Amino acid sequence: MTLHFIAKDPETNGDHCPTVWFDDVAQEFVVQGWKASPVLEARCRETGPVPDTEAVVRLPVRMTEALRGMLDVAARAPVR
Repeated sequence: MTLHFIAKDPETNGDHCPTVWFDDVAQEFVVQGWKASPVLEARCRETGPVPDTEAVVRLPVRMTEALRGMLDVAARAPVR
């Protein structure tokens, strides 16, 4: 796996910080974010179940550039 670090939350204190990566071998976006509250998770479940192997996470809008960066790295990765 080649995991490309993209960015951490620009306003992080260095701990508990949302982060984004791109795995070019698995062809996957990897996101670390804050856990969704039970209320938010329930609202998300209104559109369908969230399997036990998945999670709802939150990222601050200030990470927009980091998400664009992750998409740019993905666009350059060879598609398998």
